[in-house]
Order: sequence, then C-alpha cells, then structure tokens
Amino acid sequence: MEILRPLNDPAFATQSVSYTGTAGSVTGWNAGPQGVLVWCTSAAYIRVGDSATATTADTPLPANTPMHIYIPQSGDAGGSGGVWRVSAIQISTGGTVYAKPINIR
Repeated sequence: MEILRPLNDPAFATQSVSYTGTAGSVTGWNAGPQGVLVWCTSAAYIRVGDSATATTADTPLPANTPMHIYIPQSGDAGGSGGVWRVSAIQISTGGTVYAKPINIR
C-alpha cells in the first residue's frame, strides 16, 4: 500500500490556478518531490513536467477526483531536475486545478 506524504515545507506549498479553453499552469516547484497530488473542480486534461502547458491530447482527469502523479527525477527519462509545474485545460467547462507536492512511501 502506498502512503502519501505531503511536503509541508513552504517551498512546496499547494498551488492552484484557473483554466478554461486556455490552459492554466501553476508557478511550479524546484526538483525534489517524488510526486504531486492533483485535483480539478471540473473535468480537465492535465500535464505535469518542466514548462508544462496542457493540451487536449494530455491525460484526462474527472472532476473532484484526486490523482497522484509521479514526477520524473533528473536521472529519469523526461526529468531535468529543474522547476516543474502542473497545467490543466478544460474538457467542457472551466475550473481550478490544485496541486500539492508529495513523496510516496
């Protein structure tokens, strides 16, 4: 069983941003967390990564359904070790995406 450990350091505070037919992206965090807990107030497509901007080709997330997503680390394919962020774009209605960095144990 996975245990999610929210990172309580101020450098990894929860961030949120609104999205519509135009993607919204949180400011982002420095490398370090193993994952991010993401939830949206309406169905949305999400993308997580360096300079991420969501498109309708990305991962769909149902409304009000928290999902934890792995963050590629610097040694992994797709991981640069730099600032990463979460981005969302609406499926049919705008909303807000919330993101909280976590570690997984």
